[in-house]
Amino acid sequence: MYIPKQYRMEHDEAVQMMKSNPFALLITVDEHRPLATHIPLEIREEEGKIYATGHIAYGNMQKKTLDNNRDVLLIFQGPHAYISSSWYESEQVPTWDYLAVHAYGTARILTKDELKSALDSMLTHYESDRENGRLWETFNPELLEREMKGIVGFEIEITSIQGAAKMSQNRNNTDYQSIVAELEKSNDQGEIQVSQWMREQRKELFK
Repeated sequence: MYIPKQYRMEHDEAVQMMKSNPFALLITVDEHRPLATHIPLEIREEEGKIYATGHIAYGNMQKKTLDNNRDVLLIFQGPHAYISSSWYESEQVPTWDYLAVHAYGTARILTKDELKSALDSMLTHYESDRENGRLWETFNPELLEREMKGIVGFEIEITSIQGAAKMSQNRNNTDYQSIVAELEKSNDQGEIQVSQWMREQRKELFK
């Protein structure tokens, strides 16, 4: 994606954004037609490489585009917010601030054993810290076997990551403080998260 230099994320920051916002958009191409599915993913780093694992419904025709190491695109969306021109010291046009990552890679279909391992890992990730969390071994094996027949697991080896953090970095300190103050008045969680990110980037302004 197009990212002006001042908005480019560092690699490690982009990977962390993927891990913090794992509900992604999976995009592939089937005979020149783009296909997309919104899915949760588990991101892991292993021996210097980054992998994303997940699954889609067996009836989802996108499964046909996830074999033979085909190229895929994952889009991870972080917090975002409308920035009103009324918040600036001088007349300016409004804009939109956001965090986003595009991750390119190659996909392969998981074997049954690999799918079981991936599902076990995802349950552990999301359930282990919950009160009365349900881990893999607590489910009826027949239920798990039946449900696994209805999904297709995949793994994507990430080959390229592009991260964008467009967060009013180009604004002077007065405008920057004004934007944060206005966003903090909001009841929208995304706008609050944008304000928190901005505060962290210019801590010296908010002591």
